[in-house]
Amino acid sequence: MTTVRIGLALGGGGARGMAHVPVMEAFDDLGIRPAAIAGTSIGAIFGAAFAAGFDGAALREISQATFADRNAVLARLWKLRPRRLGDLFGNPGIMQFNALKVLEQFVGQHIPASFEELQTPLTLIATDFYLCREVRLQQGSLHHAVAASIAIPALFKPVTVEGRIMVDGGLVNPLPFDALPPDMDIVVASDVVGSPIPRKGRNLPGAGDAVFGATQILMQSIVQEKLKNRQPDVLVKPDISGFRVLDFMKTGTILEAAEPMRETVKRQVAAAIEAFEAGRAIP
Repeated sequence: MTTVRIGLALGGGGARGMAHVPVMEAFDDLGIRPAAIAGTSIGAIFGAAFAAGFDGAALREISQATFADRNAVLARLWKLRPRRLGDLFGNPGIMQFNALKVLEQFVGQHIPASFEELQTPLTLIATDFYLCREVRLQQGSLHHAVAASIAIPALFKPVTVEGRIMVDGGLVNPLPFDALPPDMDIVVASDVVGSPIPRKGRNLPGAGDAVFGATQILMQSIVQEKLKNRQPDVLVKPDISGFRVLDFMKTGTILEAAEPMRETVKRQVAAAIEAFEAGRAIP
């Protein structure tokens, strides 16, 4: 096993984040565990589970099982629906779920309660709503941190962490390779942001598509600006352009579409390790 310190950054993108699974499986195939992980939004969920010790195969199985039965998923969501009329039709009239309750209902049993229980150092990205800035969460309640990182404003209520109001980390840092510790020898980043796509037979987006699409445009802009200043050693972007942010019921299809990433990551990471070790061997 290599002694090279490799950092893994898992970006945000909703259901497209299922494409992170083949990336993690590539690490397993190479016999490598990241020295540190950073995650945003859906990447926070997978990052927390990977840092807890789950391998890619287990995360594939959990992902498929979680969204295998549409009726079961809808039943869970029905239990989590807002109970009060004010929550259901609050200002500006969008129904929002409790991110922490959704997390615990669907995958909470697979994620430790605190950062301190993790096997791998983890940094999660959230956005301080009122201060309009990035927050890097690295200690304390892991469930609250993940919930904050995934709290897409149109879908989830903001999450309070240590007295601060937090929303989706993808609004400020959708691909958090710069949040990894500075002593990483190699940085690998998985970009699943994607772009808005039209619905069949309809050119103008509806309200929901417009909100999520606008967020994707924002995230794309942030990533492009970041890449002008710094590039990860390995940057992978799976071909999952045909999937939307909330296409979780298409998990199996997304995994299939992203499968080529497994060999791509293996090849590129192996090459990066070889190049780094060759450079280190030069007197």
